Amino acid sequence: MYDVAVIGGGVTGCMLLRELARYKLKTVLLEKSSDFACGASKANSAIVHAGYDAEEGTLKAKLNAPGCEMMYRVAKELDVHIKKVGSLVIIFDESERPQLEKLYRRGISNGVPELRIIEKEELHKLEPELTDEAIAALYAPTAGITCPYEMTIAAAENAADNGAQIIREFEVCSLKRDNDGISLFDREAKREIKARFVVNCAGVFADEIAKMAGDDHFEIIPNRGEYMIGDKNSPFKPNTVLFTLPNEKGKGILYSRTVDDNVIIGPNSHRVEKDDTTVTAQGLEEILKGAQRLMPINTRSVITSFAGVRPSSSTKDFIVEPSRHMQGLLHAAGIESPGFASSVAMAKYLVENLDNMGLELEENPDFNPFRRKMNRFRDMNNEERNAMIAENPMYGNIICRCETVTEAEIVSAIRRNAGAYTVDAVKRRTRAGMGRCQGGFCSPKVCKILSRELGIPMNEVTKNGGCSYILTQRTKD
Repeated sequence: MYDVAVIGGGVTGCMLLRELARYKLKTVLLEKSSDFACGASKANSAIVHAGYDAEEGTLKAKLNAPGCEMMYRVAKELDVHIKKVGSLVIIFDESERPQLEKLYRRGISNGVPELRIIEKEELHKLEPELTDEAIAALYAPTAGITCPYEMTIAAAENAADNGAQIIREFEVCSLKRDNDGISLFDREAKREIKARFVVNCAGVFADEIAKMAGDDHFEIIPNRGEYMIGDKNSPFKPNTVLFTLPNEKGKGILYSRTVDDNVIIGPNSHRVEKDDTTVTAQGLEEILKGAQRLMPINTRSVITSFAGVRPSSSTKDFIVEPSRHMQGLLHAAGIESPGFASSVAMAKYLVENLDNMGLELEENPDFNPFRRKMNRFRDMNNEERNAMIAENPMYGNIICRCETVTEAEIVSAIRRNAGAYTVDAVKRRTRAGMGRCQGGFCSPKVCKILSRELGIPMNEVTKNGGCSYILTQRTKD
């Protein structure tokens, strides 16, 4: 019997699991995929939003600004790259100024520090490549950029280092309450996990988990957003995160550099089925047109595109509430933007809710908030690289030439707690396969390392779990 079971290995679930590790609790996280951050936490803008956009009085407004501040501290504890670059919401016509001023007042009300409106001369000094039509902007210096899947994985790993259990490829298909707690069953009830408290962090599927408990009073509306990623050598690269004014569909199309120095543009917003991550030619045209209003983009520098599905709620706010029909079940649903920026504050808020529901919280004196340091070869100088190679010769074997990822880093990603066991999981932890060739050269080598480290034949290595086998059979001896 667990004290708490968390359904869903996105950023909300993994940050909660880590927060629960601060207490003497037996906890488990159940994730239906082969890795963490395989839903909305994988495919988003990677922006640590400052907190001026959420409507006053909402839970989004309550958690975003403090969550933004907390994210910088947690990133250091988890050894995840993060940069406080600031953001700009830009207007192109005086008719847009009233909406810009409304955003400013909302940000002040939400507690966003250092927020101010800047005019054309200062704006173009900050961003010299901006189109000349830009006349003013709302400047939020506390906004930042980081990597959402790396942050999610790091939180899961740190929780596991502190004793939390994690079960991947466990899809919760039914819930049953008895006098002791809640039983969670996977497909065909082949496995059962029982816990006194359960937290539903199932992202776009949170309403389906809720319905298993009899809660059908909210709906998750799946909205697909498409993105394009530009090479590190892109000729146009903003210093900050650039937005246009938000609209009824969200924050609009942004133009930013990533924390790894690529360029990202997007997203659009279209209602789709929950598993529809299709990238369309029309969608790419739409985001190109939106981004080019902010800054020129050389389409020859684009190296890949992707889409993610956001779990918008029918209430238009985060939904955090106990089940109305099943004692011990807490819903954390509708965690769309600014859900990533709010995730650290959200984890604390969820623990407060569990406390109110009767969970006993006794501090764990052995909790260690710091994740074991990542040795990233690409960030080292030559002296540091030589020292690492002398200590471990696998640092001398470059597997991904685009991103300068070594064999030692891939082996570490596999062997760590909550480690990688698929090609995509290695990619998310090390960046092997994220460069211009998109894995064309390194994927076979990653497969070979996975086969060796996991003790499985090459043809059992998968791209992302399940039946996503990369090789079928030997073609020659």
